Amino acid sequence: MLQRRHFVTYVAVAAIAATWGLMLAFSWSATIGAIAFVPWVALIGFDAGAVAGTAAAALAITLWLTGSNADGVSFDEAQVAVRSGSLVVLALGSALVGRRLRKSEAAQRAVAMLQSALIDATLDGICLTDASGEVLISNRQLRRLTIELGMPPAGTVPERLLAIADTIVEPERYRARMLELAAAPGDASIDEFEVAATGRVFRGYTAPVPDIEGGFSGRIWTLREVTADRELDRMRDAFVATVSHELRTPLTSISGFLEMMQDEEDRLDDTGRQYLDVIRRSTERLYSLVEDLLLVAQIEAKRVELDLGDVDVAELAARAVEAMRPVADEKGVSLEVVSDHPPTARGDQTRLTQVLDNLVSNAVKFTGEGGVVTVTVNGNGDGVDLVVTDTGIGVSPEEQGQVFTRFFRASTATKRAIPGTGLGLAISRALVEQHGGTISFASREGEGTTVTVRLPATSER
Repeated sequence: MLQRRHFVTYVAVAAIAATWGLMLAFSWSATIGAIAFVPWVALIGFDAGAVAGTAAAALAITLWLTGSNADGVSFDEAQVAVRSGSLVVLALGSALVGRRLRKSEAAQRAVAMLQSALIDATLDGICLTDASGEVLISNRQLRRLTIELGMPPAGTVPERLLAIADTIVEPERYRARMLELAAAPGDASIDEFEVAATGRVFRGYTAPVPDIEGGFSGRIWTLREVTADRELDRMRDAFVATVSHELRTPLTSISGFLEMMQDEEDRLDDTGRQYLDVIRRSTERLYSLVEDLLLVAQIEAKRVELDLGDVDVAELAARAVEAMRPVADEKGVSLEVVSDHPPTARGDQTRLTQVLDNLVSNAVKFTGEGGVVTVTVNGNGDGVDLVVTDTGIGVSPEEQGQVFTRFFRASTATKRAIPGTGLGLAISRALVEQHGGTISFASREGEGTTVTVRLPATSER
């Protein structure tokens, strides 16, 4: 910056000298006058400040008067004062403008440095592109990752991503997805891909940057390595599958001996029968947990097969409610079914029964004495809506985004020591989505929860 400013000042001083030389050589002092020095005085004031600008104005007036005397031209004091004052004012004004512009430039540079330091400090690779996909800003992490992934150094972001398609697991799927991103620059998306040679897994996110006219002026892209997360997921899935299988063997033995003891139950006293009942309930609970764990493992491995057929969801709901009624009565919870004779749904009766059992069981479990659980089954024109509503403890807004995550327990449940594994909603969502349906969750802490399942219908009402 200093070198550039000195350069401009030196050029302006040289221009003053050249102007004066031309003025003397061609006797132009009277023809062009002091105005010939105006641009150079302004440049010096703008570039070097008020003192240098004032000095340049004084020098210009002196040179002009010297040239005028050499040409035999004289000016009165008023003319000299007006020209001198104008040049000084010009120099001071230019100096003020230059000072403000330099301050603004320094402030912008400082902000840019802070922003660069901020995005460079993140763990994710980040870049901003224009509407065509050309990179405008990128951070150090993204530049490092693009080199490691072998992306070309030039081109739009979609073009660079497409260039590594052959190095990715499932290259055709990856290539098709990148082409979709390039064709829909106004859409936000999250995608994951795995590098075939190294097994590294990355998650990419992109979203449009809106402009003031309601369109979009560019896109922001982020790239995060999630290899450790995926490896942890694989280890967890392997652990769940192993534990589930290992637990089934002793459980089978326990169940067999329990049946033998039940045959002799009439010979036990009241204490023995009480112990036997505790063993029976605990065994059923553990067996249910193992089945859930095995189902989770099957879902993750995409090995759950559906036996599709026409299913009367209203009838399944009535059965699920009746199965839970003893538990609800024991807790003092009112349990009811409301149905308007909806059409049948296309689904697997066994799996949909699991979904209903999970939802109704959760509703009763998290509803206190005097509460109400309502199961509503209605037709919606092109499908069947199953709604399970309770007046229980609810879930806080901050935690509602995690309720379909495996093993997640809401703080409202853990504080009250309500037993559970956090698998019910995760399993329900996986099964519903496999049926081509949707499931949603709405809750207000302390007021209750509503879970809505929508399934495709197979017949008209």
